[in-house]
Amino acid sequence: QVHLVEFGGGTVQAGGSLRISCGASGNPFSNYVLGWFRQGPGIDDEFVATISKDGDATNYAESVKGRFTISRDNAKNRMYLQMNNLKPEDTAVYYCAASYREGIATVRAGYQYWGQGTQVTVAS
Repeated sequence: QVHLVEFGGGTVQAGGSLRISCGASGNPFSNYVLGWFRQGPGIDDEFVATISKDGDATNYAESVKGRFTISRDNAKNRMYLQMNNLKPEDTAVYYCAASYREGIATVRAGYQYWGQGTQVTVAS
């Protein structure tokens, strides 16, 4: 079991940057593939990014590729999403997710554990 909590959300102007984080307790973070999903106006449970257990492999949704960067620090039980050049359509609640499966996953069904979410608002 692992418990996830997101933090670092807020409001930024279009074109700005924000970094959100996911913290974990319970089983070691290194045991899990991690990912970010988002839900908000015009966004329905959309995959954002995923990262392998050791951080060597990542995958991004086409809508955020080149703007967002996912990373992790297993020693600190932390996972991050650096969001640059934010757009109003990025406005959503962002959810941290963890999976005990071997490989990275881009769909909700690939994850077993979820955080409560953190709000990201991009002013238009």
